Parts: sequence; C-alpha cells; structure tokens
Amino acid sequence: MLMKLFIFANYFKFIVVVVVFFLFNSCTISYKFNGASIDYSKTKSISISDFPNTAELIYPPLSQEFAETLRDTYSKQTRLQLLKKGGDLNIEGEITGYQLTPMAISADSYSAKTKLTITIKVRFSNNKNPEDDFDKSYTAYQSFDSSRMLSDVQDELMKVMVKEIADNIYNDTVAKW
Repeated sequence: MLMKLFIFANYFKFIVVVVVFFLFNSCTISYKFNGASIDYSKTKSISISDFPNTAELIYPPLSQEFAETLRDTYSKQTRLQLLKKGGDLNIEGEITGYQLTPMAISADSYSAKTKLTITIKVRFSNNKNPEDDFDKSYTAYQSFDSSRMLSDVQDELMKVMVKEIADNIYNDTVAKW
C-alpha cells in the first residue's frame, strides 16, 4: 500500500510539472516598444510624399528635412516598405506655417524671447481601413532668446520641431495613441 502511494505521489508530481510547463509555454505577453499597432499581414507598405512649403515665410531646408525625418521615423520603427506612390498607407500634405512671434516683452519694450512656430497640414489615408483616414494640422514651437539671430538657431530648432511633429504623426497613424 505504501508503495502504491509513493508511485501515485511521483505520478502526480510528474503531471503537475507537465501541466505547468505547457501552461507557461502557451501564455505569452507581447509588448512592442515602438507602439505600432500594424497588422503586417494586411498592411505592407507606406508612401510619404514630399511636403511643399506654402508658408508665407519660407525656410528652404524645412521641406526636405521634414520629409526625410518622417520617412526615417517609419522605416526605423516599422517593417513597412517605403514606396514613392501607392502604398497601403499614404501620407501627404504641405507646410502651411513658419512664423516668428515676439514673446516676453522686457521693461524696455523689446522682446526678450521669440517663438518660432511650424505648422504642417497632413492628409493620411489607409487603403486597408479607410475609416482611419484623416486631415489634420500639426504645430510645434520653440522659443529662443531674442538677442540671438534666427539664422544662428533655426537649424537646431527646426530639427527639434520636425522630430516632434513626425512623432505625433506616427502616433496618430500607426500607434493610435
């Protein structure tokens, strides 16, 4: 009787170990650090058009810098193939604003700070899920000390603002945040 109890206890331990093993192997948690919620079985490509600059004040490198940053964002954070035209996802638009605004007026009635603002209008279309399509304007700004010349700071400020807008577009299109 003792032998049967010993065999049963070992058999029971074996069954518990096997069940626990299969339970842990069948349960997985998937987390993507890039935030993309793309069904790659349906959506395989993206096309990002150039963004013409239609703002009143034009900074020539802005259009190319923005398009390249946006393309880099998608190519680094997704597995989507980047096409010139006809992607499953399409992003197009134009730069509609590039403006300077005086801020923080000092005691001598001069501006102590200046705000540089970029506005970009974006049209997003999802050929696989048309209900995700949208038209939206994105704005970013940076302030700088008015004692500095715009030409001295605008490259640095532009890169920060362009990255911010590209990240916001990415979040609205594929991350759905």
